Amino acid sequence: MRRASPSPFILSPVALAVSRLVVFCATLGMTVAGTAHAQSVPEAPAPARGASAPTPAEMAETESVLKLRPTPMLAEEVSSDPQDRGPTFIFGDRVSGRPDLETVIDGNAELRRGATSIRADRIEYYQPDDQLKSRGNVRINRAGNRFEGPELELKLDRFEGFFTTPDYRFLSNGGNGRAQRVDFLDENHLTAQRATYTTCEREDEASWEPSWVLRASSFEFDLETEVGVARNAVVRFKSVPILAFPKVSFPLSDKRKSGLLPPTISMGSTNGFEFRQPYYFDIAPNRDATFSPAILSKRGIDLAGEFRYLEPSYRGELRANYLPSDKLRNRDRWSYGYQHTGIIDTGLASVGNLGLNLNMNRVSDNDYWKDFPARFGSTTQRLLSQDATLSWSRGFFSSTLRTLKWQTLQDVTSPIVPPYDRLPQLTAAYTRVDAPLWGLGNGFDWSIEGDYTRFSADRVLTNQPNSNRAYTKLQISRPWLSSAGFITPKVQLHATSYQFDAPLVGGARTASRVVPTFSLDSGLQFEREASFLGRSFTQTLEPRAFYVRTPYRDQSLLPNYDSGLNDFNFATVFTENAFVGNDRISDANLLTLGVTSRLLDPATGAEAVRVGIAQRLRFEDQRVTLPGALPVTDRISDILVGASVNWVPQWSFDSTVQYNPKTKQSERASFGVRYNPGNYRVISAAFRRQRNVSEQIDVGWQWPINDLWGDKGKDLGAGQGLGPGRYYAVGRLNYSVLDKRLVDSIIGVEYDGCCWIGRVVLQRSQTGTGTTDTRIMFQLELVGFSRIGGNPLETLKSNVPRYQYLREKIDSPSRFTTYD
Repeated sequence: MRRASPSPFILSPVALAVSRLVVFCATLGMTVAGTAHAQSVPEAPAPARGASAPTPAEMAETESVLKLRPTPMLAEEVSSDPQDRGPTFIFGDRVSGRPDLETVIDGNAELRRGATSIRADRIEYYQPDDQLKSRGNVRINRAGNRFEGPELELKLDRFEGFFTTPDYRFLSNGGNGRAQRVDFLDENHLTAQRATYTTCEREDEASWEPSWVLRASSFEFDLETEVGVARNAVVRFKSVPILAFPKVSFPLSDKRKSGLLPPTISMGSTNGFEFRQPYYFDIAPNRDATFSPAILSKRGIDLAGEFRYLEPSYRGELRANYLPSDKLRNRDRWSYGYQHTGIIDTGLASVGNLGLNLNMNRVSDNDYWKDFPARFGSTTQRLLSQDATLSWSRGFFSSTLRTLKWQTLQDVTSPIVPPYDRLPQLTAAYTRVDAPLWGLGNGFDWSIEGDYTRFSADRVLTNQPNSNRAYTKLQISRPWLSSAGFITPKVQLHATSYQFDAPLVGGARTASRVVPTFSLDSGLQFEREASFLGRSFTQTLEPRAFYVRTPYRDQSLLPNYDSGLNDFNFATVFTENAFVGNDRISDANLLTLGVTSRLLDPATGAEAVRVGIAQRLRFEDQRVTLPGALPVTDRISDILVGASVNWVPQWSFDSTVQYNPKTKQSERASFGVRYNPGNYRVISAAFRRQRNVSEQIDVGWQWPINDLWGDKGKDLGAGQGLGPGRYYAVGRLNYSVLDKRLVDSIIGVEYDGCCWIGRVVLQRSQTGTGTTDTRIMFQLELVGFSRIGGNPLETLKSNVPRYQYLREKIDSPSRFTTYD
């Protein structure tokens, strides 16, 4: 007799609902079994026939071993192991099929397995071949990556198949497009034929076209490395072709990726038209490089590069530029900068590690800073250091070996005296804190410091001999500290000796000096609860008195290699020496009095208001001065007044005034205010004045222009802008009141088109006494195709206070963002 073939089955809606409940319960059971297996819990053997039932204690022990641990987190990462894919769920208006052969779902068909869901009008699944066919309004969601089209054929386990004329969208960066055909090679690799790619979000209008699009004959998408490759590609912006590539790769996320960065276009008065095209090399997770060739219409071809590295014990950065045959200077131009910070493992336990710091900078000629001001970060940087420091410490002892050589870029209109090279400088220190001192008990802070330096420079420019200088300082203090205040007596002994390579005015080739110093620092701390403008605060009152006595030692015949006058501010007014450096130790018999009051938030300790005042009372003239300066004879110094207010997070105010009570005029004053109500909204202004020397106003801003007509946008967070279709004004102006002119200025406009950003920046920099450099820079950034980079962004970030990028790297979105 002929055996009957299995007949297809049809589930009614009621039976379908029951089947869903059975599948759900079975799935729960599989989850429990999987969890127990993952925890390697041995399965208890079945009790033998006639055996007694387990005792309550045994049952409690078993329950404690098999207890499941609930978690509110869904699995973000998707396993590719077939054993971890879990069961398959099917839904639809009508389900039919033959067991172990085929399943057909008609009407609102849906199939789910793990992180993959497939929806269509009709789904057919042939189990022996693992072949799935979908027709009509097909949509795949695989771990957040979506594909939609009319027809799909797929090997479900291997995720291998094709999709005809689909639209697609990737989760990681919102990249999307259309293709004539997409071929799935596996779960993480696919190809698209005659396709497009853009990060512009699709709108509902049928006539919608992306602002920019990459069209190519074929694409290769690697979702594991998050990299795309296009062949025979053309980039169109506003339907106009702007770039073409036989082959180009691009990132599918914010992760670092080798490829082209946005080009920079600028027009300057010094270099003419400039086009720079950077290329980024992602060498390794801890190493990268950027090669940035440029065409300068007035000078030629400039080759620039940067290499960065990062290791657990060291890091560094190398930058270099080379401009062969500069057409304006008729010579090769070059520059380099190298910074390195790290630790050297000697491999000797008795020695330990060594610290190494390098800061090497050099350029080809004296005119480099004027011709290429943007490469220095500061247009006034005419002193370039080549500095190498090797340091070692063990316990209370530390030492350094340093070599420092300067390159001074001279200008005939404003020459400067070069600083001294230190070839070499050797320092050593032994420091103890809260330690015993020669049988006097604990609580002493004491140290011994030594410094040996060889100073060398061009004697024609410095007008004094070079020297070997040895300096030693012994310091002992005994602080008494409490919550109510402190008192700290301190004694210091400074000893210095010189050996000159040429005789001094009196004919001496050696000199020495020993100077003792005594100081007494004291202060009190008062607190009370207070209320101002409806807010509760802890108010402090902190008076302070600082006395210093240093006898006079004639130092007028000694050369000056590294000493300068200390700035008069709240950080230096309570110090023993009026000079910085070791060539001048000021004589002193003075008392500094000051008081500070603060308003503190009692809950957080945040400082809302700080006001302070300080003044020096001099009992004797200060006779030790720098070369060419006069002794200080005033018995009462200028009054130093300062205040800072941070009453609300949006506003901040800082000010310092140095007031002369004799002339009843301020010698110096600085005021600064900043308003920062939210992301991409900041305005700062500062006024700085030094009587008869300088008077400058500095204003910086970043603000949405759309605010002028009431379009406030939406705060999407830092690095995401305020929404598409918005203009931002950015800039900084530095104005000299005495000269009645702008010293430096940067003015720019940014436009956020959602998937593209345009920038125009005008920069004017002073490069000499009567010379300036003006340039205008343009940049077009295709978001998600080329990474953020280029000179306009660097210029804005380094000059505009609290400038924020419109796009910055953020955390990758969850696959549940587009969960179906």
